[in-house]
Amino acid sequence: MLEKTSESKVLDNRRFGFVGDTLKENIRPDSKLAIMSAYFTIYAFDSLKRELMDAGTVRILFNEPLLEIKKIIHRISGTEQEVKFRNELSQARIAKECADWIKAKVEIKSLKQSISDSTLYHIQNKDRTEFAIHGSSDFTSSGLGYTPSTKYELNTATENNEMTKKYVQWFNELWENEQVAKAIKSEVLQSLEMLYKNYTRQFIYFFTLYHIFKDFLHELDEDELVNSKTGIKNTIIWNKLYKFQKDGVVGAIDKLERYNGCIIADSVGLGKTFEALAVIKYYELRNFRVLVLCPKKLRDNWLIYTQNDKRNIFAGDRFNYDVLNHTDLSRYSGFSGDINLETINWSNYDLIVIDESHNFRNNTARDDRETRYSRLMDEVIKSGVKSKVLMLSATPVNNKMNDLKVCVKLFSVVLLHQYFQHSIFVPFLGYRAIAWFPCYFVTF
Repeated sequence: MLEKTSESKVLDNRRFGFVGDTLKENIRPDSKLAIMSAYFTIYAFDSLKRELMDAGTVRILFNEPLLEIKKIIHRISGTEQEVKFRNELSQARIAKECADWIKAKVEIKSLKQSISDSTLYHIQNKDRTEFAIHGSSDFTSSGLGYTPSTKYELNTATENNEMTKKYVQWFNELWENEQVAKAIKSEVLQSLEMLYKNYTRQFIYFFTLYHIFKDFLHELDEDELVNSKTGIKNTIIWNKLYKFQKDGVVGAIDKLERYNGCIIADSVGLGKTFEALAVIKYYELRNFRVLVLCPKKLRDNWLIYTQNDKRNIFAGDRFNYDVLNHTDLSRYSGFSGDINLETINWSNYDLIVIDESHNFRNNTARDDRETRYSRLMDEVIKSGVKSKVLMLSATPVNNKMNDLKVCVKLFSVVLLHQYFQHSIFVPFLGYRAIAWFPCYFVTF
């Protein structure tokens, strides 16, 4: 408690005292509390749980409009400074305890419009003594002074004088004015339930996927993205695909049209080759010249679909792409199949399909010779016609994230820096999800 010889005291959560410690000293059993703050996080509640549980009635007034569940979640689930508490995996327990406490003795309202960004903590005890803290510290663990923060706080603690009475009078005027404040206790309890509710693993998986890709869901429209006038839907390869593969093809075409590149990263056995063939046929029907670059051991797997051969199940589609080996990028003469490597016009391909694209993850420059990666970039992709690049790999990340970065660099340098390691926070679940290249990455 404040000394009787002093009516006010500065609290800055640094040199001159802490808001949280001062509240602990002054909240007594059955105290009436009035709190006005932009935040009321569950971790701040946990810091003062014993005192708040013993207190009497509590009124919480958010000083900003919180009329949507999404905004309420943001204000109660924790700030950036409180990430360390999320990592302790205690969120569900604390949220449940906070919800039980609110049900028992708390009323909550929100201002309908921002009137003031000041915070206020007012305590009225049974013996009629009053105490107030007014200033900048929100009801968060950093606002209470228990979590380090770069923010400089300035608060004034006042006891038993005219100011404490004026503070609570001002608070009451806002609280009781229905045109200014709206009750949101039920919405807060609903938001807290989202934090402590037990979710199935399937729900968490799909919920996370939705938050990663929600901005791109509208893009996967088959009728809009796939120009049916090309005749792609009448081809054998298109009608051989399963629904999930068609979705992959549509997504890949979308990325190729908008970013000139895409990685199809389906797991082994899910049909990356057939998906790529459908993409190839779509662009061949638009008169694109196509080159397939693959490991030498996979060469025949690709060539078969261009040949008049009984084993070619897509003979009716008449594929007409060229096939070269990865190693052919290191050769400057001789033949690769029927293609003369001395006279081939590397720069005249509109679409480059790279099978097992992770083989190009090592792009270390050499002084003594041109590497496959540098030749692919300089002679095939950058030179001549503007090329689109479709990469196929079940393991785009082998040892480190830079593996993926190198591959994406083949078709985008500017957008690479914009989207690399884009992250989102899924607040309902307290779950950290990292989405790499959501604009380019197609995976099912």
